[in-house]
Amino acid sequence: MTVRHLPLERACALLTTIKEFNGLSLPDREMIAQVCQWHRYEAGEEILRYHDHSTSVYFITQGEARVTFYSMCGKEVILCDLPAGEIFGELTAIDGQSRSATVVARTSSLVATISSADFHELIFRNRQISAAILKRLTGQIRRLTERVFEFSTLAVRNRVQAELLRLAKKNPAVANKGIISPIPTHTELANLVSTHREAVTRELNHLEKEQLILRKDHELHILDMAKLTDMVENARGDL
Repeated sequence: MTVRHLPLERACALLTTIKEFNGLSLPDREMIAQVCQWHRYEAGEEILRYHDHSTSVYFITQGEARVTFYSMCGKEVILCDLPAGEIFGELTAIDGQSRSATVVARTSSLVATISSADFHELIFRNRQISAAILKRLTGQIRRLTERVFEFSTLAVRNRVQAELLRLAKKNPAVANKGIISPIPTHTELANLVSTHREAVTRELNHLEKEQLILRKDHELHILDMAKLTDMVENARGDL
């Protein structure tokens, strides 16, 4: 990790990538920029660790990070990937508890941090930001509720299908098609849906045989988003 000191104008420009800061006035962004510290993390470098007692909040202005959790036996569970524009670490800043997951840079990333005290000042002082943070937290709860439901009720093959849909919706292609780029490894997909690599391989081979997906270079093309969606919804409806 390298620490960088950025000119105020540059820092303000970078903070516009954070969704919760969209629409803020220049004075408001300058107020945030003045309390930020800037860090460069290279791919694979750990940003924070599970059970750390640090309390800073992190803003990803460039790059991408992965949030993971490891079981007692060392099995990795991928909670989510966070692209530029996302925030993490706010839960600890709010409740003071230790970190609930490990975060690692997936690509070279430029991250700004602010202390928990500055974060509290920010959300209490600015109604627009506090509303955005509340909306963000409710969105996280909804996504986690959906994943708990899937893990508890859907068969492995349907969980793989549901995860492919989620990933494809991040990069929509033409009508009724989607693209996942780059293709996650079979192990990564398995860690996302709480299964093993062999089960993912079987389902991907099946979907390819059914001409629902196509592997091309470093991309996975979903050839019929509607049909894949119906397969997942029908599985949910059978419960």
